[in-house]
Amino acid sequence: MIVQCPKQYDSLLIRGGRVIDPANQVDRVQDILIRDGKIAAIGKLDAQQADKIINASPFIVVPGLIDMHVHLREPGREEEETIASGTRAAANGGFTSVACMPNTQPVIDGVDVIEMILNRASSCGLVNVYPIASITKMAKWQEGKRAGGQEGQNSATLSAGEILTDIPRLLEAGAVAFSNDGKTVMNAELMRRALMLSAKYNFPVIAHCEDHNLSAGGVMNSGKISEKLNLKGIPNCAEDVIVARDIILAEATGGHIHIAHVSTAGSVRLIREAKRRGVKVTAEATPHHFTLTEVAVEQYGANAKMSPPLRTQADVDAVIEGLRDGTIDAIVTDHAPHATFEKEKGMLEAHFGIIGMETCVPLVITQLVEGGHLSLSEAIAKLTYIPAKIINLPRGTLSVGATADITLVDLQKEAKVDPNRFESKSRNTPFAGWTLRGWPVMTIVGGRIVADNRL
Repeated sequence: MIVQCPKQYDSLLIRGGRVIDPANQVDRVQDILIRDGKIAAIGKLDAQQADKIINASPFIVVPGLIDMHVHLREPGREEEETIASGTRAAANGGFTSVACMPNTQPVIDGVDVIEMILNRASSCGLVNVYPIASITKMAKWQEGKRAGGQEGQNSATLSAGEILTDIPRLLEAGAVAFSNDGKTVMNAELMRRALMLSAKYNFPVIAHCEDHNLSAGGVMNSGKISEKLNLKGIPNCAEDVIVARDIILAEATGGHIHIAHVSTAGSVRLIREAKRRGVKVTAEATPHHFTLTEVAVEQYGANAKMSPPLRTQADVDAVIEGLRDGTIDAIVTDHAPHATFEKEKGMLEAHFGIIGMETCVPLVITQLVEGGHLSLSEAIAKLTYIPAKIINLPRGTLSVGATADITLVDLQKEAKVDPNRFESKSRNTPFAGWTLRGWPVMTIVGGRIVADNRL
């Protein structure tokens, strides 16, 4: 439940919870005292020091979760999501910070759009919002050109421009990273120049890796299921060739390439090999890519249509192994809201993408932790200080003096996914009706309780 008017307590004591802070290698029962929005003390503390006490003994207490890949849709597509509704969804899902992608209308390629987003987030947002700016200028939304394009492409396509944005000015305005989101920068020289600036100014270039010549018209993974359903497929190599190219460019320039939503075994292998060579490459994976396979399209239809598409079990296993061995650094949601009628158009015309912020934590706990693939600390690291480190945020830890962004999770809570209880404006999820364990029960942002689902 979202707290309608979050109160800033002078002092707040989180008492008796199992504190897991991977950045500081902490995993033990202790108390946390918050004063004036900051963590003031950690340990066995006197309850008389606090104005309000939260009994956290049934829960784990972790740094506020960070989702570095979301689509808030505002400006321009407010019928699908707004900064207000998107940050409510984030808070409900345990996230205290989100980084929003630039496929808005207008695109985030100018200081004015960044300022608008930051102002809106300050006035109506429940969590911290960090804009990701476009790599190229004149990236624009074009009305639908073809079926089976990028996330949301059937109604509007993010068209990559041929001139770099004013990256230094956008960084100064508040951009934390640069990406053309669902539209690959196919011009290798432009990507090389962006990575040269990455090396100079220390920011990640987030790459949606897809050769559009190989994926054109595809709506799902290329394979036996696409053949069975008579649908055009998107081959693994569409992702792999751009991952390989961008790794080569990062190696040549010293820039930081971040590979978005890894979905293929080939990509995992390329990233692993590049890391061994010392290339500055990081990567992320989504819950749907470590949980579902292409078979889900038969059961869930367009609610299992996303970009990159769901792949084979061998690819899912490779993504999980990449998470396990550290090849894949972060877990993100790629939260992509769409109106119900857009997903009812069928596989050929429906938009790509699913929502994810309100199901991420229980999917991570159920699939990865209870599945024996990651320890709790490893999973939490991929949702906290590692994404913070990738996009250079001073967040993701429970150190004394740090901003009090904190998430409480009930590992024993088991519940069915009910989209009607979501805070997001959209309902496009394949996980409706799934029974999952390990749900966020409280979200604290800057010392304010913004979501409380303990009951």
